[in-house]
Amino acid sequence: MAIFEKQHFDVIVLGGGAAGMMCASVAGARGRRVALLEHNDRVGKKIQISGGGRCNFTNLYARPENYISAQPDFCKSALARYSPQDFLRLVESYAIPYHEKKLGQQFCDNHAREITEMLLQECRKGGVRIKTSCRVKAVRRNEKYVLETCQGEMSCDSLVVATGGLSFPKLGATDFGYGLARQFELAVTDLRPGLVPLLFAPNQKERWPTLSGISLPVKIKNRNHSFEESLLVTHRGLSGPAVLQISSFWNQGEILEIDLMPGIQGPEWLRKQSGQGGTLEQVLAGLWPQRFAKVWAEEMGALRPLAQLSGEAIQAIGKELNAWKISCAGTEGYAKAEVTLGGISTTELSSKTMEARRVPGLYFIGEVVDVTGWLGGYNFQWAWASAQAAGQVV
Repeated sequence: MAIFEKQHFDVIVLGGGAAGMMCASVAGARGRRVALLEHNDRVGKKIQISGGGRCNFTNLYARPENYISAQPDFCKSALARYSPQDFLRLVESYAIPYHEKKLGQQFCDNHAREITEMLLQECRKGGVRIKTSCRVKAVRRNEKYVLETCQGEMSCDSLVVATGGLSFPKLGATDFGYGLARQFELAVTDLRPGLVPLLFAPNQKERWPTLSGISLPVKIKNRNHSFEESLLVTHRGLSGPAVLQISSFWNQGEILEIDLMPGIQGPEWLRKQSGQGGTLEQVLAGLWPQRFAKVWAEEMGALRPLAQLSGEAIQAIGKELNAWKISCAGTEGYAKAEVTLGGISTTELSSKTMEARRVPGLYFIGEVVDVTGWLGGYNFQWAWASAQAAGQVV
């Protein structure tokens, strides 16, 4: 049986993801004695798969308005003090090649592991002790924080919780951070999957799954938000950037409206097409994939040549092109969600330091906090910024 001696650190960071590694490295650079505990067998698992393996590590246009929180102003302080340009300077200092894909999204040219290796090297510079396969069994607090782990008992003056959300359970995601907050009587908001594919409603399951793999540019909206990006049909529902974005604002039972021709007035365009002969399917196939045009025309019940349709029918179908109503049965859940909406209530935390107001020495950063970014590098930027805010003071 292994015997572990008690170990005391100035700072213990729970969670070896983006926020955890960044915070540990910043604290270590200040001369703090830091331990980073990760329950998986290696750090940075979620970083490795992000951005299709190339890690969309920030967004040049990250602003507070790109984040969802019960307190929208909470993220302002951290984001103002650590900008996307600050992280880019760190990336460039390691000569990691990167590029902008679109809309301010920054990706590695090669592989996401370069970001993980960069953060590991920063931790090494600061003398951070990294302990993988280290499961925390219990946490208690008296004059300091005492952690019972599978690698022995450890203690610290400052405890940083960077355990992430519930998304990607296959990568080891757990509710540990939320449970720890509740242990110390801190409020946790309602949790649900965010940036997640939506499922077909029962009345769509027969026809639409046949279109799996088809993608087209759309503008999708609900009552208060809209996003213009691509939509992807899957065998179970709808995905793609436009759908993932709106999913964070979608509520069960809410009807979504999809503009299938962004920038084109559907009724006017269709009237012009009707004078040239052909069916609805044929004219739409000039803009969309053939299979999608066929199923959508059938959905509209417009199989005759356009010239045989009444002016009212043309007008109605044209309006549908710009405002197609669709209902969804639900989401794909945490297994396919990129983030978790909700988290540790920001009313409990200092926006400047991320410390719990009522529990000195306890900090929460990254996804575990009730701050969720849009798709496109925004959540990584929150990880870096919140980690910096805590790392500078622990």
